[in-house]
Amino acid sequence: MMKVRYLVSLGVASVVLLGAVGTAGAKDEWFVLGEQTIKATDPSVRITAEEGKWKKEDVKDVKLSVEGADVDINKVGLHWKNRPDETVWNVGTVKAGGQTAAKSAPGHEGTLGSVTVNYTILGGAKTAKIKVWGYD
Repeated sequence: MMKVRYLVSLGVASVVLLGAVGTAGAKDEWFVLGEQTIKATDPSVRITAEEGKWKKEDVKDVKLSVEGADVDINKVGLHWKNRPDETVWNVGTVKAGGQTAAKSAPGHEGTLGSVTVNYTILGGAKTAKIKVWGYD
């Protein structure tokens, strides 16, 4: 009976240890910080936090994705909390369903306040959707 208890205790300890190791090695993931429908009649948009996500989330990288139409992105301004703003010029055309290259946060991680995007919607479309993604 003592041997059975020892084996059960050893099995439970192994499961607990494996569970702790599994969560410690969890991979970072991309998640949507915010999104905005843009209009062909507007030259730019400022995308802010979605339900306070940006205020509590430090991110390592940021990227944009586009849905609904091809969009020529002329300038992107990243407005960081407690860090200098950054401007990325001439991002180029992002095809519908496509995304920009990732831009690293200043330092190891940063909290983003908002993103300003200067754009032109291509192909005669009236609207498109831009999403701001964070990697953490």
